Amino acid sequence: MAKIIESVPNISEGRNREVIEACVDQIRTTPGCTLLDYSSDETHNRSVITYMGSPEACEEASVKLAKKAVELIDLTKHEGGHPRMGCVDVMPFIPIKDATTEDCDELAKKVGARIAEEADLPVFLYENSASASHRKNLAKIRKGQFEGMAEKVKEDKWIPDFGGQRIHPTGGVVAVGARPPLIAFNINLGTDNEEIAKKIANIIREVKGGFKCVKAMGLLIEERNIAQVSINMTDFRVTPLHRVLELVRREAARYGVNVIGTEIIGLAPMQAFLDAADYYLQIEDFDPDVQVIENHLL
Repeated sequence: MAKIIESVPNISEGRNREVIEACVDQIRTTPGCTLLDYSSDETHNRSVITYMGSPEACEEASVKLAKKAVELIDLTKHEGGHPRMGCVDVMPFIPIKDATTEDCDELAKKVGARIAEEADLPVFLYENSASASHRKNLAKIRKGQFEGMAEKVKEDKWIPDFGGQRIHPTGGVVAVGARPPLIAFNINLGTDNEEIAKKIANIIREVKGGFKCVKAMGLLIEERNIAQVSINMTDFRVTPLHRVLELVRREAARYGVNVIGTEIIGLAPMQAFLDAADYYLQIEDFDPDVQVIENHLL
């Protein structure tokens, strides 16, 4: 059976359309690789690109993307609401069909070595590809961001896995690794008070004692003048979307604030939406394999 792997790299550019399209073109022009989606956020100043294909096609597309991003994105001039440490900030590989986490780990290490050599961009391996336990969590690797990374990599515990004990002067470093499906889930609040979003984010974050497999931060979406709880759901099977949404709704109500909408950035597994439908519709004895038409087609 043909293996299919997905990649969802994040690049540190969400405003310059020419740069974004030039980076996305690296995926479009790679045989055997299918561009599924890409979206940009001006406040975050970040774009998320989703594609899938054979391991060989994903390898080629990912290396091409890194080379183009290094060429066009200068982090010494970059500012935005989302933490970042590289022109390509993170590049995960996810098993989709007839592929395993081990296949994605092998691919991540191949791509990491090539990016360091061909794009001159030092690489940290993270998540299921991490070379040490303290490197598994992306937030820990990224701490200090681009501005602090040149000093950070001088520490023995933070030497990049590929590319030497250095950063690219304008491109920084990138995290590459195998991981389960992640859902980028944002919850928008009916207020412009950024501090409320930050307080709520701290309540739901795993590192602050909140939900397992939830990373979150609060920020202001300036073009809409609303506060947002920006969330990465690293395993929706452990903590589902509806559970997080309901707690955010309750916490926001303490401040007299409503949830006015949510966003999914990029793609998400169908099961995550079915779980939410099961919860909110309260369908008795719900069986998605039997009662969802598309599942019969699939």
